[in-house]
Amino acid sequence: MKSGSNLEKIIASGQMAVTAELGPPMSADPHEIIEKAKVLKGFCDAANITDCQTAVVRISSIAAAYISQQAGLEPVMQMTCRDRNRIAIQADLLGAAALGLKNCLCIAGDHQKFGAAGKLKGHPGAKNVYDVDTCQLVGILQKMRDQGLQQGGDKIEVPPKFFIGASWTPMGEPMDFRPYNLKKKVDAGADFIQTQGIYDMELFKQQMEKARNLGLHERTAILAGIIVPKSAMMLKYMDSSVAGVTVPKPLIERMLKAKEAAGDDKKRAKELQEQEGIKITVELVKQALEIPGIKGVHIQAIEWESAIEEIVKAAGLYPRPNL
Repeated sequence: MKSGSNLEKIIASGQMAVTAELGPPMSADPHEIIEKAKVLKGFCDAANITDCQTAVVRISSIAAAYISQQAGLEPVMQMTCRDRNRIAIQADLLGAAALGLKNCLCIAGDHQKFGAAGKLKGHPGAKNVYDVDTCQLVGILQKMRDQGLQQGGDKIEVPPKFFIGASWTPMGEPMDFRPYNLKKKVDAGADFIQTQGIYDMELFKQQMEKARNLGLHERTAILAGIIVPKSAMMLKYMDSSVAGVTVPKPLIERMLKAKEAAGDDKKRAKELQEQEGIKITVELVKQALEIPGIKGVHIQAIEWESAIEEIVKAAGLYPRPNL
């Protein structure tokens, strides 16, 4: 065991892992995190605690991860390259380990321009850092854990013990490069991978075949990401505006039919689309788990944590193993 986390144990046991996502609030009140943790507990093996998702200021990932852990939900702390230089990153990693956190997902982070959306003003003028990229961040964690050394070479008396994760966008352009991008992260030391949201399962199968040909499925645990759709509008937006996400037209048409079935009843239209979104998610989860090399799923019910229980049960992934 590299960290002894529950997620690591599940993956090491050969059982399909399930991770979910918990978004911290734009508030100093911890109770929302505690309530979300209660909703997710028992239906996933660990939950990603987002790090200022969409570049909006929220309770820090480290603090929210610790609160979640105290509430009985194993967290996957996210660490972005956007907001910290390598000194701050390593200091935060030591602090997180001192608090007992065991999983860390290394990501670039959403560009600050995405924070100014809808009614939010965000901080589009904020200076991003990107002192290191995602692959370098993964390497920093591995060096701290396995060699007991800081990135600069100074010794760490008590090294942090993290199960190291990274993200992968298999359908991002150029697609032919994506398996090699994954290889760079695996070479750097990623123990597990969570993918960008997948709707086009046929395209994903092709990318996974390329990953298998490189032997990457034997060197890291790849969890297929599924973003739970709430509406036809959401799917259209994902297809047109989110890098690396392709939504097949039949899925959008299914959501549109669900909406149309409600007529002018907006409340009913919302309910029917959400029901269809859960059905679509369950289908995608089952399809993903059949792909050779996949070790689990990462289900992202964005600000809709209550949907996870129904999805996990309908997909035949409940009860979760107790190791």
